[in-house]
Amino acid sequence: MDISVRFTDLLAIYRAELLERTIPFWMTHALDQDQGGILTCISDERHVLSTDKYLWSQLRAIWTFSALYNKIEPRQEWLDAAWHIYNFVKQYGRDEGGRWVFAVNAAGDVLQGPTSIYTEGFAIYGLTELARATGEKEPISLALETYRNTQRLLENPGSYTTAPYPLPEGVKAHGVSMIFSSVFHELGRLLEDQTILEAGYQQAEEVMTAFLRQEEGLIYEYVSLDNEPIDSPQGRAIVPGHAIESMWFMIHIYQYWKNQSRIDQAVAVIKRHIEYGWDGKYGGILLSRDAAGGEPWWPFADSKLWWPHTEALYALLLAYEQSSEVWALDWFSKVHEYAFTHYPVPVFGEWTQKLDRQGRKFKETVALPVKDPFHLPRALIYCTVVLERLSGDYQPHDPGRKFQVQTMTSTL
Repeated sequence: MDISVRFTDLLAIYRAELLERTIPFWMTHALDQDQGGILTCISDERHVLSTDKYLWSQLRAIWTFSALYNKIEPRQEWLDAAWHIYNFVKQYGRDEGGRWVFAVNAAGDVLQGPTSIYTEGFAIYGLTELARATGEKEPISLALETYRNTQRLLENPGSYTTAPYPLPEGVKAHGVSMIFSSVFHELGRLLEDQTILEAGYQQAEEVMTAFLRQEEGLIYEYVSLDNEPIDSPQGRAIVPGHAIESMWFMIHIYQYWKNQSRIDQAVAVIKRHIEYGWDGKYGGILLSRDAAGGEPWWPFADSKLWWPHTEALYALLLAYEQSSEVWALDWFSKVHEYAFTHYPVPVFGEWTQKLDRQGRKFKETVALPVKDPFHLPRALIYCTVVLERLSGDYQPHDPGRKFQVQTMTSTL
């Protein structure tokens, strides 16, 4: 069979999963029409469990609805959803110093202040994608302000916190360099701002030199401030899905910089981690492993969460597109089979998020008590785009906005 035919069939599957099940779940059950924002403490059966609103989730949802408009098709309902959430976070999402808070209640009263620099990252991410969709100055102005505030924090280790996983003194986290490499890159690309692009590049290089151990091919989640390994359970933590997600970020970034050696390296690291993280007994990707083979430090280490699988689906397709290596398609087929037989909730749409090692649902909270429209729809969006390219059916999606970069940057 012509391989492009297979990609065409997969494209139909991923578009349907995105447009007929996942996005309708959120559009129908989650937008808070009374008080603004989106409800993300919600069950698989679409029951609202809490009306508290984590800014992490609100800002990521802005990215999702804006990206649907930008990358899939320019439906006004999606742009309206992004604006609806934006108006809530603009009013209630920051403290007096301009830092993004972690959580508010339904009405926007602060429950938890700026306890996670990751929230700043998701703010830049969501606001940049909204500005890309609309050409409006206000979201990008807010993204730029967040960028400047964040750069000051990043220059002073110890000046920020990383909820939900605290950062010990003298330690830095892969997740920080990973997220800011990507969001700075996206912001810099939109504004054609070389300074911001180079800031993203520096963070990407940090991922590839400080956290990637060349001799093992593994991404360590924590190293010391001087890039030395940490001989402790936390210091030996490997999160395969996180590393795989990080590497598709790296491919996006290094494509812009035309750095083929780094792209090849990222593809190899994807292969290393899917092999390292796969559970040979029960199938699926383990959440975490200890690099020395000991008891993992990471909570719920042997669980099978939805998000490593969604990230692997896109990363493996992208790795195949970049390398034409058969292993990437073979692993994609295995991850696809596991994911689509374990996570979808056909009655209501969307996917269940937490399975134990044997593939059974469990109730305990992992990281945050949320189900938000991000990892799954983002992966389905990007899988759709790459499958369009692989099947020869790619049409650039232009929402038709006119974005005057020079005018915008000159007025800030």
